[in-house]
Amino acid sequence: MSFIDWLHDCGHAALELAALTSSGFLHAVLHVVVYGTPVILFLSLIWIAFALWARVKARRALRGSLDEDLHRAHAVGLTDGIFKLILRRTRFRQAILLLVAAAAMPTLYLTLEIPKHIVNHAIASATKVIQIDDIAFTQVQFLVVLCFLYLASLLANGSIKYWLNVYQGRVGELLIRLLRLMVYRGWRRNGRPGGQAQLIPIIVQEVEPVAGFAGEAFVTPVFQGGTFLTLLTFMLLQDPVLGGAALMMLPIQLAVIPPLQRRINELNRTRVREVRRLGGLLGERQPLPEAGLRQLRLLFSSIRHIQELRFSIFKKKFLMKSAINFLNNLVPFFFYLIGGYLVIEGKISFGALVAVLAAHKDFSAPLRELLMYYQVTEDVRVRYREMQRFVAGVAVQHPLGPDCEPALEVKATAAMSSIP
Repeated sequence: MSFIDWLHDCGHAALELAALTSSGFLHAVLHVVVYGTPVILFLSLIWIAFALWARVKARRALRGSLDEDLHRAHAVGLTDGIFKLILRRTRFRQAILLLVAAAAMPTLYLTLEIPKHIVNHAIASATKVIQIDDIAFTQVQFLVVLCFLYLASLLANGSIKYWLNVYQGRVGELLIRLLRLMVYRGWRRNGRPGGQAQLIPIIVQEVEPVAGFAGEAFVTPVFQGGTFLTLLTFMLLQDPVLGGAALMMLPIQLAVIPPLQRRINELNRTRVREVRRLGGLLGERQPLPEAGLRQLRLLFSSIRHIQELRFSIFKKKFLMKSAINFLNNLVPFFFYLIGGYLVIEGKISFGALVAVLAAHKDFSAPLRELLMYYQVTEDVRVRYREMQRFVAGVAVQHPLGPDCEPALEVKATAAMSSIP
């Protein structure tokens, strides 16, 4: 027997075995989805709650161990806590953002519900005349009405999202302008700590991610969380098993993605400190030739360190992106397997399966945004704290050597690295 014939016989045997055991296999998968997914998800949520509690305790311990006097930063408006600053400066605008985010949920649900009726009650209708209360439609008329309703819901939902994004940008830009003025005023009032070499990158670069966070500080968890719950509710209403299948990858994502993002944030903070150090080296004047050569070596070393940090960030980002894409693309496998079986058995309609597949296309996006929001929040907290310390004059960074940092900065970094 040739190798090709042997492969052919093996393929036939595998297909026959699958045909004999497919029903039992599908029932086993259904039991895992129905009973296993809620248990795993519940345990994952408990683990996340304990992890968050540990991080809060570690942050409080870090704040107490530094024992820094930041009253000079408070005097110019840089209050403790980025959320407190955002509420104080943009309270009314945050309320508008939350109202608009809440208004987007009904239109989102309509964009999911109408396609199911288009497939089940218009295209696959068993009668040529469709009666709704006292109004009668032909099959084509009902199809046209539903399609235009779907178009209207798409336009409404898209318009709300567009206005929400634009207004988020407006709120962020408002706080960026205010924060730049507060940092500059505090820097001048407190004796110009660090000089212009350190002030310029802070005002030009570091203020933007901190103050720009104002546009998403409160509305992002409400909007993305509402979107996630709306999509999940829709899928659970179509069929609880398909809704459970959509949640199968959620515990894995919660276990894999946050540690990767946390490592990326640590590398970003190290890069920010190195960029500040490079700014100090560029602004330093060295009249003696020997000192000039030493400064040149430190300059080249700092530039190379920044390059290595950026390359490490790229690798971690693409690893996280690949993991997210793989986990997201694995869920449709269960939809086709379980949903197809349920359609064949007559448990759900074909339109419901199509609607669930369309809903899952957007299901992973809000979850990914929520995970990113959590990590961005932690990064913004640290950046804002560093900005307060700079304005108060307790975080002035002087270019020491290629492997040296100020004692206070080392202490803060070591404390941050202890946070789980």
